[in-house]
Amino acid sequence: MKYLLNALLILSLLSCVDKNTTDDVDPETVATNPDWTKASHSNDVEPDYNTVFPQDKVNTLEITIGKTNWEAIKADMVAKSKGTFGVGGGTQPGGGGQGGGGLPPGGNGGAVPSFGEEPEYVETSIKFNGKKWENVGFRLKGNSTLSSTWRSGIYKLPFRLNFDKYEDTHPEINDQRFYGFKELSFSAGVKDNSLIREKVTADIFRMAGIPAAQTSFYKVYIDFGDGHKYCGVYTMVEVVDDTMLKKQLGEDAGNIYKPESNFTSFSEATFEKKNNKTEADFSDVKGAITALNASNRTSDAAAWRANLEKYMNMDQFVKWLAVNTTLVNWDTYGGMAHNHYLYNHSTQKLLWIPWDNNEALTSQERVKLNLSGVATTWPLIKYVSEDQVYYAKYKAYVKEFNDNTFTTSKMNALFDNATNLITPFVNGSEKEAAPYSNLTNVSQFTAALPILKTHVVTRNNAVNAFVK
Repeated sequence: MKYLLNALLILSLLSCVDKNTTDDVDPETVATNPDWTKASHSNDVEPDYNTVFPQDKVNTLEITIGKTNWEAIKADMVAKSKGTFGVGGGTQPGGGGQGGGGLPPGGNGGAVPSFGEEPEYVETSIKFNGKKWENVGFRLKGNSTLSSTWRSGIYKLPFRLNFDKYEDTHPEINDQRFYGFKELSFSAGVKDNSLIREKVTADIFRMAGIPAAQTSFYKVYIDFGDGHKYCGVYTMVEVVDDTMLKKQLGEDAGNIYKPESNFTSFSEATFEKKNNKTEADFSDVKGAITALNASNRTSDAAAWRANLEKYMNMDQFVKWLAVNTTLVNWDTYGGMAHNHYLYNHSTQKLLWIPWDNNEALTSQERVKLNLSGVATTWPLIKYVSEDQVYYAKYKAYVKEFNDNTFTTSKMNALFDNATNLITPFVNGSEKEAAPYSNLTNVSQFTAALPILKTHVVTRNNAVNAFVK
């Protein structure tokens, strides 16, 4: 009878355990990390957008790097000729409130920038909503934004997390996820005193029908070896080749590229493949570039367009170009040969996906609204401007975006909502302050919202003059 009662007691206790925490549980994993649940840590769930990317609140994330790893990061940056932390940065990079000071190398001439090797990963631990993730890969990210912040000695640095980076050395975290997400990117709002451009620009692209990564605001605390320091408000950005394509396009098996190319000629080195690497099949982008630069562009425009559209979704590219040029997003194709992805959709062909939008919505117009003066080193834009069919479509998309999406009422509401969400954590109960902020002072933040609103009015007027 005693054994029977014990067995019944055990069965009763098991029935009370949340099934979500026990399905496919590795006992070694649970022993190592008692915070492990299927929903929060496993790869056997759909990405939880409501938890990770809430649109109505600011989440909190704690990251422990530690002194040893922080020193390793600094040594790695020096070894890769990215500079010594706090040396040679001059003034803080946030000044101006409209996207920073001056144009980085490359410009309208079309030189492909070289930023060298990416920083190395280090192991960190992450805390979120009372749960802990161990052995998470952390690395710094970015080009000019990282360089300016790093050399200025500012600890609010852009970074990236990879939750199963170290699964080979720590098998207990095999396929570890963060509520279904493997990788996440964090924008520090460098050169953006409003701290909302990265988020609202992605929202605007999606509002206009252009696929763009999901974003959300996070308060971030980082321990560099002396306890957790408040590093202010970040924008967390969904990684395109992790979850975004499946969510928004319904598939992710096609080739995914992160180019550093002007599209004047093809080189494998300038089309980084993010998947399907063993096949080494670049025929889609190679075919698109060959068709784009074909000699029949002026002699037989209809045939040129038809052949180009076998590889690339030019309607979608023209729409992206209309949206991007209207809102003014200068740190991308047309000024710099980066900050976009290409995805070869099974039916829609190569699709253009914007990325890294922290310097959008600025007054620094690299590509004019009427596309005049674009150099031949940017053929995707230059040839659209010179083709009657594509240019008419571009002009129609500019008007459609301006009339239906980029209106003062919609943008003011979007900007106000984003600013109201983060104000308590920038200039309220918690304040951003040097050296853990890219703001020189919080007055820059309060002055930024009216600048954004004025920018929309200015662009509305410019579009009305262009399309009349």
